Amino acid sequence: PLQQTAADYAMYVADDEVKELNPAGEWNTTRIIFTPEQVEHWLNGKKVLSFVPWSDDWVERKNNGKWKDFPDYGKFKKGYIGLQDHDSPLWFRNIKVKRL
Repeated sequence: PLQQTAADYAMYVADDEVKELNPAGEWNTTRIIFTPEQVEHWLNGKKVLSFVPWSDDWVERKNNGKWKDFPDYGKFKKGYIGLQDHDSPLWFRNIKVKRL
């Protein structure tokens, strides 16, 4: 679940009771709102995940999980945005980034 669609990879799980994925061949829409106070991930119009970045809970998850041996994970508060797949067909369209 920590690596499935809409999760904050290896940190926070998306709410499966709310999450609705469209079938293969149909587009899904996502919206990520990231501020220093709150992160929200919306999938197909429904909020599936939220957390407070750099909070005590976030630091504990980072230090005790997949990222414990990566001291720079989450260190930078601005920079590049990466899009990732796991060697499967994947398409992106209409990507917009807006400073809040």
